[in-house]
Amino acid sequence: MAQAMNRPVKTFSIGFDDPSYNETQYARIVAQRFGTDHHELIIKPDVVNLVQHLVGFLSEPLADVSVFPTYLVSQLARRNVTVVLSGDGGDELFAGYEWYVADKIARYYQKLPGALRHRWIPLLMNCIPPSSQKKGAVNKLKRFVEGSALPASLRHFRWSTFMTEEKKSQLYSEELRGSAGGLDTCSRFVAYLDAVKEADPLWRAQFADIKTYLVDNILAKVDRMSMANSLEARTPFLDYRVVEFAAGVPSHLKLNGFQSKYLLKRCMAGKLPKEILHRKKEGFSIPIKNWLKKELRPLMEDVLSEQRIKREGLFNAPYIEKLKADHLKGAANNSHQLWPLIVFECWRDKYLH
Repeated sequence: MAQAMNRPVKTFSIGFDDPSYNETQYARIVAQRFGTDHHELIIKPDVVNLVQHLVGFLSEPLADVSVFPTYLVSQLARRNVTVVLSGDGGDELFAGYEWYVADKIARYYQKLPGALRHRWIPLLMNCIPPSSQKKGAVNKLKRFVEGSALPASLRHFRWSTFMTEEKKSQLYSEELRGSAGGLDTCSRFVAYLDAVKEADPLWRAQFADIKTYLVDNILAKVDRMSMANSLEARTPFLDYRVVEFAAGVPSHLKLNGFQSKYLLKRCMAGKLPKEILHRKKEGFSIPIKNWLKKELRPLMEDVLSEQRIKREGLFNAPYIEKLKADHLKGAANNSHQLWPLIVFECWRDKYLH
C-alpha cells in the first residue's frame, strides 16, 4: 500500500496504561518504517462505562473482551476514514495462534506419567497465584495444564475453554441443570474436527477455528463494533483466493518447529523490522482480570449479586460468590468465567426484561 499510493497510508492503534497490554510502541515502529499517517489513543480504565453501551450493539451475548478496544479503535479510525483494512483471518490461515504451538507441545506432554499429569503438576500449578500481567510463563503454564485435563477431543480448544462440564454443572441452578441435561455444548467444535479427520493435526485445528472462532467471534465482533461507528472493515486475508491458497500450503510451512506463521514471516523478511517480524503473538485484549478487582468491581457486584442470581434462578449463587471471592483475593484468575456472566446479565437486562 505504501508503495502503491501517492499519499501516506493512514494507520490506527490503541494502547493501555498497563505496559503488558500496550503495543503502541510496536505500532509506531511499523508506522515509521512505512511512513504512514499514524493515529493512536491510550485507553483509560473509564472505558468500563462503555459496557452497557456496547451490549446494545450485540444481538446476542458476546463475551470477548476485545469488543472494547475494537470499538474504540474503530471510533478513532472513523474520525479520519470510512473504510479500513484489518488482518483478521491471518492467524487461522497461517497458524499464528499460540494454541497451535500448545497442541504440538501437548503431544510430548501426554507422554509424561499419568500421576505427574493428573496429580502433581496440577497441584503445583494450583499453588502458584496467577500473574496480573497479560501473559507470562505462569499464566501460560496454568492455562496449558488446565487445558490438558480436558477430554482428548477438546484439547485443541484448551485456550478457549474455561469451564469443564463438571464446573458448568456447579454453575447452573438445579432447574437449569434439569433443562440442559444431556446437552453437549462442545459437539459443534468436535464435529468440525471430525469433518476433516483425514487431514494432518494442524489443518484439522485450523479448519475448526475458521468454522467457529473466526466466524462466530472474531468477524462478528469486528463487524458489530466497526458498524457501531459507521465504519466498514475489510479483511484481505479472507479473499477466497488467499483462503484456498492457505488451505493447500503444507503445515510445516505454517508452523515450522515452534515458529508460527513461518511462511508469512519468510515473505516479509527484509520488509518488516526484525523486532516486529520476530515478536511473540499478542491478543487484542484489555486488563479485564485487573479491572474486575477495581474499576469493574461495582458492576460485577451489582449484576452478579447473590440476591439477583437467586431471584433469576438460572445460576448457583454460592458458586458465583466463590468465583468472585477467589478472584478478588487473587487466589485464581476467574475473569474468563465472571466476565461472560456479567455480559449475559447486562444483555438479559436489555433484551429479555
